[in-house]
Amino acid sequence: MTFQIKQRIVKILKYSFLGLFSLGMIYPLYWLMISAFKTNEEFFQSPYSLPSSWTFDNIARAWEMANMGRAMLNSTLVSVTATLLTLFLGALTAYALSRFTFRLKGFLMVFFLIGMLIPIHSTLVPLFTLMKEVGLLDTYWALILPYTAFELPIAIFLIYAYMTAIPREVEEAAVMDGAGYWGIFFRMMLPMSIPALATVAILAFLRYWNEFVFALVFINDSALKTLPLSLSIFSDGYSTNYGLTMAAMAIAVIPTIIMYLFFQEQIMKGMTAGAVKG
Repeated sequence: MTFQIKQRIVKILKYSFLGLFSLGMIYPLYWLMISAFKTNEEFFQSPYSLPSSWTFDNIARAWEMANMGRAMLNSTLVSVTATLLTLFLGALTAYALSRFTFRLKGFLMVFFLIGMLIPIHSTLVPLFTLMKEVGLLDTYWALILPYTAFELPIAIFLIYAYMTAIPREVEEAAVMDGAGYWGIFFRMMLPMSIPALATVAILAFLRYWNEFVFALVFINDSALKTLPLSLSIFSDGYSTNYGLTMAAMAIAVIPTIIMYLFFQEQIMKGMTAGAVKG
């Protein structure tokens, strides 16, 4: 067997594996979408086949019953605000840690590392008590602040790893042009760190968008409920309407798909740069 034939066989096997892997990854989304247009009875009778009759009424009923318009607005407000706050604080901290040397730098790095190891849900009780004492329960800040705090450690480390690879000559040139620390940060470091920021943004946004437990504990006002909370109304202690549940989930997943498609190029650049420079 010649080298060219071996190389061709390896290439076929590689692409076959990648194709099967891709199909395996995309199949749950396909199954969700076709299930969104089935009745509850058809969902159980033929869960994997296409709908015999496409029930578009599921989408309208799910939207109305779960008040998904309001829930989506709440989730968007909380997720976007928390993501922007995470990006700003994470980038600012990473800039200080990557470009300056000071006495407590090692301690801060260990401090943020420990923050990544804390089980998030173990803090629910003390956080609930704290939120009650300061009067933040049933407010957007009851979600935004904990989300940001728990996402900051990983955001800092990802951006820090990227910023350390940026040549210091860039800063020296900016100083020669009369830029101060804030000018270097906003005009040089942030634009050059966009791939890392995009990676942090998509990871944080998806985590915030899908978070359920904190929202369940800290939010009781129906006008402030997020999307994961609104989806729970289709299930009670006795039964679940899977047709409406799948329709509501199909609606809820669309913004995350759009965001990933929008940022996918920057995310791939960030991951590649992290693998090479990290």
